[in-house]
Amino acid sequence: MDTVLNNNSLFDKINNSQSQLILVDTRAFTDYAHGHIPGAVNIDLMQFHWLDTTRQGIIQFNKQMKLLLNYLGINSSSIVVFYDRISGPTASRGVWLLNYFSLQNAFILDGGFEYWTKLNYPVETTTNPFKHNKSNFSTNKSVLADVQYIKNSIKNNKDLVIIDCRSKDEYHGIIARAFHRGHIPKSKNIDWIHNLKNEKFLEFDKLEKLYSFISKKTEIITYCQGGYRAANTYLILKHLGYKDVRMYLGSWGEWGNDPELPVE
Repeated sequence: MDTVLNNNSLFDKINNSQSQLILVDTRAFTDYAHGHIPGAVNIDLMQFHWLDTTRQGIIQFNKQMKLLLNYLGINSSSIVVFYDRISGPTASRGVWLLNYFSLQNAFILDGGFEYWTKLNYPVETTTNPFKHNKSNFSTNKSVLADVQYIKNSIKNNKDLVIIDCRSKDEYHGIIARAFHRGHIPKSKNIDWIHNLKNEKFLEFDKLEKLYSFISKKTEIITYCQGGYRAANTYLILKHLGYKDVRMYLGSWGEWGNDPELPVE
């Protein structure tokens, strides 16, 4: 499943006035106001952290995120392109979110706004309105891991790979951003930043080499601190052709703050 869109393709879609296209600038509004890709609406997805993946927590997450998607005017026929400053975590979270709500036409703009301006494509400062709708969305639970799913997987010694997408210092507990230091047992550390060179994603063959130790048949769970960097690795794995990839929504913000959960 391809999840990455290049600048030329987006420029063509904008020029052709593709009616189903929804372009979402996921940066802070102050950045958006200084200049953005023509036609883009703004929603700072970094404001939508979710660290509760209990049964009730997921029910509330589903409810609130459906409101957000309708606020953006997204429906089943939409082609949604998210962009960030670079090929970053916030836009990646948007792609994962749409996949979770069973929408496949979701993409990240490779290189983000920095690369767009580097190529001298047009920029505007007009604030674009949202087009609200009232769509219903079904969840695709195969791309989400909750706290219980990971607990059961570790307990049952399930054959999967857990990727910790945080920095090496966070993984080893040198930097503490929760009650616990360290990482989820059996997880392997591949910092999400290794997916990029400057503002863009690495070439396909280099990304394949980075994750070549994992079979395409293996189930993979990605996590970070709050489910943003992990979303970046999620969509890269999908881009590389891995079929069975989940993101742990609560990530270390949930796991590391529960004193009863195991930590390495």
